Amino acid sequence: MEFLNFVLSAVTLICLSCPLIESARILAIFAFPGKSHFMMTRSLVTELSHRGHEVTFITGNKFDSSKLENFTQIAIEPEYDFWKDVQADFGSTNIFELTSMRLQDFLQMLLIIGKTTTDHALKQPKVQEIINDPDNNKYDLLIVEQFYQEAFLALGLKYNVPVIAMSTLGYENHMSQQFGVLSPFSFVPHGFLPFDDHMSFFERMENTFLSLYEDLHREFVYFPIQDELIQKYFSHLPITIPPVSQMEKNLSAILLNSHAPLTTTRPTVPGMVFVGGMHIKKVPDQLPEDIKHFIETAEHGVIYFSLGSNVKSSEMPKESREIFLDVFSKLKQRVIWKFEDENIPKLPPNVMVKKWMPQPDILAHQNVKVFITHGGLFGTQEGVYNAVPMLGMPFYCDQVRIFFVCCKKKNIFYFVYSI
Repeated sequence: MEFLNFVLSAVTLICLSCPLIESARILAIFAFPGKSHFMMTRSLVTELSHRGHEVTFITGNKFDSSKLENFTQIAIEPEYDFWKDVQADFGSTNIFELTSMRLQDFLQMLLIIGKTTTDHALKQPKVQEIINDPDNNKYDLLIVEQFYQEAFLALGLKYNVPVIAMSTLGYENHMSQQFGVLSPFSFVPHGFLPFDDHMSFFERMENTFLSLYEDLHREFVYFPIQDELIQKYFSHLPITIPPVSQMEKNLSAILLNSHAPLTTTRPTVPGMVFVGGMHIKKVPDQLPEDIKHFIETAEHGVIYFSLGSNVKSSEMPKESREIFLDVFSKLKQRVIWKFEDENIPKLPPNVMVKKWMPQPDILAHQNVKVFITHGGLFGTQEGVYNAVPMLGMPFYCDQVRIFFVCCKKKNIFYFVYSI
């Protein structure tokens, strides 16, 4: 009897010392087919699954989730090529031409991307099943991406659940307004302008004009388009759905792909959570053997060159490409170039090209001395995390500001690039 009491007491103590785990049924919608965006969203939903939550993941980029438990992946197929819409509407056939686009045109471009990708996702049969599921208590939480696809917020009302947004783009001014925070234009720069929090008088004037322009554009041009999509796909449901401008102010929290040392000073509230760099692994994966050998046998180190997933080096004008190759051939360092066409004629022996590169793992190698980059937020975070000096070649949107701010804080080297 004493032994039995001892065993029961031991079991009781073990149970009391174990942390309680409360799992949730989560609907996560990240339908925008941006490969860089996907890096962050995959990290989030994978970790939620590892922590015991039941996740239904609607994604514009499919991945192998066979090893995840309680995980349902709904892929938007076929993957939507949003750059075709941009090229059709703006008459541009090459993304390298975006270096000269006005901010107003960028906002119009994002409006087009938001409308077409959202419409494409909402009409998918499996997404329609989610919209029309008779079980309105199927989920406990909705997570959506804050990137021009606000029509999905209506699912929070259908299932009557809290909504958390995640911004893969970083911290934009309009996100503050969703939480009732005033972002003074006098020292909070617009996300697409190359300003920091110490602007001149004329820079403040430009920042105020363009920031107000975006606010009005969202309210009177962009939101009505998302409201039309909601009417198209949700109006048959027995619920009252308010305008998008009201729904986006009902968020419980937003996860921001931002980190204080890499951005400017601005007001914030506890519901705005900074999670910049959450996609970076503390322990990098093993490099493919050919890349590993190329890096480790480089006597003078390696330069890594990538323009990201949207800016394709293969679309670079021939004259510019030949200039790069000529300069690279004269360097004592080796160069690894993410290039979509692996059959470049007259490739210098010190240059390796591949259409896909394990970028975070390459940057983590101690023999990588310089990172030449277009200034994407994810790549910049990876470069800073691994303390790799960066040479900036920004093209559009937030890339110029990211490098401008980082340059001010001595994190990178910077120059303006235009072809």
